[in-house]
Amino acid sequence: MQDYEAYDGLGLASLIEKGEVEAGAVLEAAIERLSNRDDRYRAVVIRMFEEARAQISEGLPKGPFRGVPFLLKDLHLAWPGVRLTNGSRLFEDSVPDIESELVTRYRRAGLVVFGKTHSPEFGLTTSTESRVFGETANPWNVEHTSGGSSGGASAAVSAGYLPLANASDGGGSIRIPAACCGLFGMKPTRGRTPCGPTRGESWGGMSVVHAVTRSVRDSAALLDATAGPDLGAPYAAQPPARPFLDEVSEAPGKLRIAVQAEAWNGMATHDDCLDALAEAEDLCRSLGHEVVEAPFDAGAEQLSRAAVTLLATDTLNAMTERADALGRPLVEEDVEPGTWAIAQFGAARSASDYARAVRRIHQIGRRLGAHMENYDVILSPTMATPPLRLGKLSLSNPDREEQGAATLASIGFTQLANAAGNPAMSVPLAWNEGGLPIGIQFLGRMNDEATLFRLAGQLEKAQPWFDRRPDLD
Repeated sequence: MQDYEAYDGLGLASLIEKGEVEAGAVLEAAIERLSNRDDRYRAVVIRMFEEARAQISEGLPKGPFRGVPFLLKDLHLAWPGVRLTNGSRLFEDSVPDIESELVTRYRRAGLVVFGKTHSPEFGLTTSTESRVFGETANPWNVEHTSGGSSGGASAAVSAGYLPLANASDGGGSIRIPAACCGLFGMKPTRGRTPCGPTRGESWGGMSVVHAVTRSVRDSAALLDATAGPDLGAPYAAQPPARPFLDEVSEAPGKLRIAVQAEAWNGMATHDDCLDALAEAEDLCRSLGHEVVEAPFDAGAEQLSRAAVTLLATDTLNAMTERADALGRPLVEEDVEPGTWAIAQFGAARSASDYARAVRRIHQIGRRLGAHMENYDVILSPTMATPPLRLGKLSLSNPDREEQGAATLASIGFTQLANAAGNPAMSVPLAWNEGGLPIGIQFLGRMNDEATLFRLAGQLEKAQPWFDRRPDLD
């Protein structure tokens, strides 16, 4: 398949369905690209080539992505008999004997899983760097981050291994990698996709799993195939009125769009990001939307403290459970310095602190909901900075102040949607003079991915990005 990279996932599935190409040939095209390119980008940390070939030989279900190659993020998602490291030495030899419900749904959709992508330790930073697997490079510039924590996924898709890959988002970890690598990234509504069977929720409900994609329609069709609660789920998003894929080709009508130029956590926004925002405003106006300045005060200090409390206590619990399973105490050397610091913050929290943090993010969500009664979406940069150089965001960066500031600049626009639970998407609408992608975020109302998919389809048609690719030579 010399023209493999000319197709999105649904396009490949259509070729296979029509008998124009065999699923095995599509898989080998993906394997060839991964094998030839991954030494440069280091996106894939566990290869599952034989498992993938076996999936095809055993027969694939007739799902919407039948025969399409796919990669899982090496964070929490379990495939029986395959290592699940969570980017950590503590889990380096962990091999689950269960299958995550979301993996089951991916298989049911016909996807062929041929590997697992790099994640930083427990997904705790916005660059994909770890002591276990090293640094994942951005295909647009290998000295820069591909984003995090789904940076292995974004690098693999951007470098042409495949058209879509699994990703998760607890503070921006779908949208940030999408922004860094010139891809589309949709963070769904809280509870839209399942966490089971081992997890009821992640990071107090702030984290949700979906994908990074080259096309909008792939994102919509994949969400159609995977959405809905699993058995025993603690909560679920409201079901959509119709398939999300149908929304992509539907005109959004005239939307009222609120512009947010200042990061919710108070970090300064880089000029490149402000320039990209201004261009996005002009594009939205040209499409007939009403665009107004209407900043929302998220309460930066309360938002930050609540979010850190939830992720720190969840991380500490995962670390402690693993040490208990190994039959020994947890020690500092088990994890990276930044991870240990986060865990120690979690250890200092009380049960009351945790309950207060949950209540706080729910309060923020209520206030955001009231604000958005007047607007359909909020428009902002995805990040307050262009993609940063590798090393700055590492959990092993000895300059903790630099690492902290870099993290805040990365999540300054994204974290609110995680706390509130709202859907939000990063759309690749701009590149700076250095050739690095600059993502634009649209935050929607609770349970309203439909409006975002309609708008994304309109933007993709008005300013196409599918064929804008990095130079991989």
